[in-house]
Amino acid sequence: MRIVVTGASGLLGPRFVDQMRGAGHEVLRLVRRAPASADERTWDPAAGRLDPAIFEGVDAVVHLSGANLGDKRWTGEYKQVLRDSRIVSTGLVSRTLADLPHPPGVLVCASAVGYYGDCGERHVDETAPPGEGFLVDLVVDWERATAPASEAGVRVVLMRSGIVLAPDGGALKKMLPIFKAGLGARLGSGQQWWSWIAVHDQLAAMRYLVENDAVRGPVNVVAPHPVRNVEFTRSLARALHRPAALAAPAFALRLLFGELADAGLLWSQHVVPQALLDAGFSFRHPDLDGALASLLQQDGPAPRPAAEG
Repeated sequence: MRIVVTGASGLLGPRFVDQMRGAGHEVLRLVRRAPASADERTWDPAAGRLDPAIFEGVDAVVHLSGANLGDKRWTGEYKQVLRDSRIVSTGLVSRTLADLPHPPGVLVCASAVGYYGDCGERHVDETAPPGEGFLVDLVVDWERATAPASEAGVRVVLMRSGIVLAPDGGALKKMLPIFKAGLGARLGSGQQWWSWIAVHDQLAAMRYLVENDAVRGPVNVVAPHPVRNVEFTRSLARALHRPAALAAPAFALRLLFGELADAGLLWSQHVVPQALLDAGFSFRHPDLDGALASLLQQDGPAPRPAAEG
């Protein structure tokens, strides 16, 4: 296959590109600068510039672009950055594909389980309605921006990912120094459900979604066994042979992180990967203890491109 990938410099992008090339596929990366190698093409989503010729002969597009949700406090300014980096870029890709005489067969678009909001004790699959809040509205509009491609006959997959666990990036990288110092703590009550996935399974699922023509629409990309935050805390502490007897009160987290504290740490989300299970996808690490053991002992940093994609 010939595949175009956006957002190829983040946590998942470099690993995914390497995986697909290792499987014999040709991968082109869209970057927001002058191309530095033969496999790069330039685009400017903020200015609405994307050359349709890039997609000639392309079989699949994997759209991963977007500012990091957990990088900064959600000020009004950063909320706009989060929206623009996802909705504007997704709309540009989708409209460009829709206008092609022979568009790629599939668009796999990054999304998030934030779509469901705070679910409490409810177990939710892909049929559940959206919740409430800024993050929910963001994800709803983000997914809606793929409509032109879907209406043009492209198989669109909305990849609703949970907490992706990798020791060299994302949430786990931020947690490791704290837990290694013996300062691991449950967050708030600790009873909120966390839907997570090991980076190995995330990447395998992404490849599966590209290559499996039967899957379309929203797909929850999470492990089949979510855990409560207190269980996650204990499991990570065990894996590192450290105590985890502390607690971080919810009010303190809200003072420190603002609105991000609820959506990123305190919301309860017991999300089921029903679409993947129904399609026959097999998880390498369905349980947290095994996933952490593998990640902390075997995984290493992914190669990264020289500049941001």
